[in-house]
Amino acid sequence: MQLSDGRHVPDLHLDRAKVDRCRALADQVTAQVLELVRRHTTVSIERTVLRLYGLHDAGPRGVPLVNLAVDALHERGLLDRGAAYWMGYVVRRGATDPLAVVDRMASLPRHPEPLPESEERAMLAEMRREARANVDELAGRVGRRNALRDELGVGPRPHRYVIVATGNIHDDVEQARAAAQAGADVIAVIRSTAQSLLDYVPHGATTEGYGGTYATQENFRIMREALDDESRRIRRYVHLTNYSSGLCMPEIAFAAAWERLDMLLNDAMYGILFRDINMKRTLCDQHFSRRICALADIVINTGEDNYITTADADEAAHTVIASQFVNESFAHRAGLPDRLVGLGHSFEIDPAREDTIARELAQALLVRTLFPEAPIKYMPPTKHKQGDIFFSHAYDVMADVVSCVTGQGIQLLGMMTEAMHNPFLMDRYVALKSSEYVYRAWRSMGAEIGFRPGGLVERRADETLGKALALLEEVAEDGLMKAIGKARFGDIARTEDGGKGLAGVVARAPAYFNPFLEIMEAR
Repeated sequence: MQLSDGRHVPDLHLDRAKVDRCRALADQVTAQVLELVRRHTTVSIERTVLRLYGLHDAGPRGVPLVNLAVDALHERGLLDRGAAYWMGYVVRRGATDPLAVVDRMASLPRHPEPLPESEERAMLAEMRREARANVDELAGRVGRRNALRDELGVGPRPHRYVIVATGNIHDDVEQARAAAQAGADVIAVIRSTAQSLLDYVPHGATTEGYGGTYATQENFRIMREALDDESRRIRRYVHLTNYSSGLCMPEIAFAAAWERLDMLLNDAMYGILFRDINMKRTLCDQHFSRRICALADIVINTGEDNYITTADADEAAHTVIASQFVNESFAHRAGLPDRLVGLGHSFEIDPAREDTIARELAQALLVRTLFPEAPIKYMPPTKHKQGDIFFSHAYDVMADVVSCVTGQGIQLLGMMTEAMHNPFLMDRYVALKSSEYVYRAWRSMGAEIGFRPGGLVERRADETLGKALALLEEVAEDGLMKAIGKARFGDIARTEDGGKGLAGVVARAPAYFNPFLEIMEAR
């Protein structure tokens, strides 16, 4: 099979009827969820709307202005009309600068005096005009990013993806520059541990964080400017990614779009399963965040690799495939074309088992064949890593070989000391150096290798696809929320009304107003 970028991968013969049935079932699953999404908004969606109108700053004690406004509206039971409506309302009543707008919104009574019909029409029209102007400004920023990428060009695929995670954004910059100089194509700034559970986005640059660096708009700006500078210096565009997940998923998507990031980790179910965030909250937020990613031409990376860190990778391989079909359908419903849908999976079968490479090849090639236009992101082994750095390094190289042969789009490089500590600069350099050797040595092997009909690879792929189909039949019958409640993904069960953030979900009023959503849906 030839990919759109010219690479070849071995042919994998699949039952097309099974594949088509999987896609139809995934669409059935997501259609049920979209009915819920269309009836609700969330505090994070409404904060994002205000950010799109330009309320980026923080107020007293560093509290974001959007939190001050939206919390007050929610407390008074006004959020069902949409934050954009009340912003227009207070501007119509004389508020001008951002602080005045927020103060007036926070001071609204529980039953504000209705606007005369003609004045309300004029107000809504003005808010729509301003929304279109702001979307045009965002598009201009995205256009500048894309122009630089086109001017400099990018490295060959699979793009080599490495992480930085010092906690200090300025130290992250230095590590990112060093990685780019050593050949990295994508820099991922790992988000500080548990930031996904904060119901606000910290403001400004940050210099400390546990297990990573806080995802803030200013941190995004600092890193993007540094990578633009480094890209010009090395004459190769370096991509930047971060995490759009958790209780502020749409807000981080906006900040990333505004500051010209290229990719975002953005999964429909990750927050539900692995951070115990309420299902309704996550499913509403992921849809709006993906609308923003579509608007800003951002590649999303989904999180199916996480399923096989909590469940057995060999036995649960089909759950990865089923989830990828669901994530693809959610992405399409949010307006993302295949070229922006970076579905995720991982090299995680226990290396103590026999024939793991054949089984890993079957899984990777199955994903590649099912989603030929997607920029598939392939994760390295982590679950079974050891303190033996020599074994660890060999283990990572195996993943690089599978990635190259099966035509993955983005390869997160494993680090030989991953099981021991946050990788040193030298670890990153060694990972980049060895991957360069693998990709050079195996460059054409995808076109040379063929798998025996009815052999282990083909049988394993067909078995996994069949199990994924059976799981999707069950999920379509039960509904996604009940399926998650039965621990069908990642061996983790969650309840529909459990988890964090449910109080931030609001049923939309019949007159709900969100001009940015109108623009995104029209596109």
